[in-house]
Amino acid sequence: MVASKRFAIISLLVMAAALTALAAKQFVMPRALPAVQYPAHDSHPLEKVTVGVEPYDTHEKQKSLFVGDYLEHSLLPVFVVVTNDGDAPVSLTNIRMELLTRDRAKASACNDSDLYRRFTKTKRYEDKSTGARKIPYPIPLPKGDQGAVKKELREEFDASQFFAKAVEPHGTQSGFVFFDIGGLDDPARGATITITGVKDGDGNPLMFFEVSLDKYVSAPKQQDASR
Repeated sequence: MVASKRFAIISLLVMAAALTALAAKQFVMPRALPAVQYPAHDSHPLEKVTVGVEPYDTHEKQKSLFVGDYLEHSLLPVFVVVTNDGDAPVSLTNIRMELLTRDRAKASACNDSDLYRRFTKTKRYEDKSTGARKIPYPIPLPKGDQGAVKKELREEFDASQFFAKAVEPHGTQSGFVFFDIGGLDDPARGATITITGVKDGDGNPLMFFEVSLDKYVSAPKQQDASR
């Protein structure tokens, strides 16, 4: 009888663990619409290529999609969509994206190492009485490797980033780019994203793309195109 009860308890615990694992939040890439449908976009009609962007610039918006709190770590996730309406492929092998904030500070897109470093960096807290920045006590153990970042975040880094190397004719590619915003409040307001290195099928560079995020800021929020 005791053995039966013990088996039943173990079974319930295993089932609960399985249900918890199933319920764990996982990143799912938003559905990409044609880039021209995003409020913040830049179109090159002659080259038949459009780049659209959608910042995830609030904690509430991030929580609807991500496991990690990127704003808390001074990172701005931006959903980037590239649409090719031409009849030949477009190369993104040498693409470069840069954020220019309203304070005229420039930030390049973060790579894997940047993301891991940001999420393992020791946080500092401000002493309200003196304004001094100090490390919390007890001092956390150093965390410098990927193992210090939880599995869900590592998977999110891999699944979310913009890795496309080309856009097929009449196709669209998308993914997230993460910019260091240095704790800037309302990071999208007054900011611009510049995209260079896009080339046509023959390897000729296209004119750079420049997307004002104010177009996103001023658009009705129900127009969040990727949701």
